[in-house]
Amino acid sequence: MKYKANSIIGQVVADDFRTASVFKNYKIDFCCNGNRNIDEAAKTKNIDIDKVLYDLENISGSTSQENINFNAWPIDLLADYIERIHHKYVNDKVPELLQYLNKIQAVHGEKHPELYEIYSLFQGAASDLIQHMKKEESILFPYARQMANETANTPPHFGTVQNPVRVMMLEHENEGERFRKIRELTNYYTPPSDACSTYTVAFSMLEEFENDLHKHIHLENNILFPKTVEMEKLQPV
Repeated sequence: MKYKANSIIGQVVADDFRTASVFKNYKIDFCCNGNRNIDEAAKTKNIDIDKVLYDLENISGSTSQENINFNAWPIDLLADYIERIHHKYVNDKVPELLQYLNKIQAVHGEKHPELYEIYSLFQGAASDLIQHMKKEESILFPYARQMANETANTPPHFGTVQNPVRVMMLEHENEGERFRKIRELTNYYTPPSDACSTYTVAFSMLEEFENDLHKHIHLENNILFPKTVEMEKLQPV
């Protein structure tokens, strides 16, 4: 059997991104809490671990991204990919989603007061994520590229890459918690029976945004950050 009870979730997904769909199906967080093993996560959710392991062993199908072995990529290429795909996605979608959420809270908020909190949570997430990405693009990613291209000739001003990595991972955890609240408030992105088309579209976009964020955080927490930390250890003193 390829997968075992003590297999670390983040590493499982790093090795084969198709497994993310299994963890998502069981509502097991594979990005922010990817450092747990499968048994621990299953017990927390009161899930039969044998079912999880069976589904992992029998996974089939793939999408273009799921078929990519990101774990084999050099860190500079992976940093470029995250910036051009996932950072761009956040920057493109945030204004549109804020507009939709603001509109539905204004129209439907009296009958569905949870929309006010959903808007506030996403507004906070949007602001924090944009600042978070700027820090990655100005501090962490350039250093990763320098190491990959053997141009990191002087010690970084932040001491060790473990310092910004620690901050980034904490911020990822905060966003994961914020979206867990959004997911609960939206009843897992299920619009109510009286929802208009804008309401339905807004919830669909929120779900897509969270799914992209999971992939985004997974690539950083489980692949890019560990590789960057290990590469720094090989740098000449």
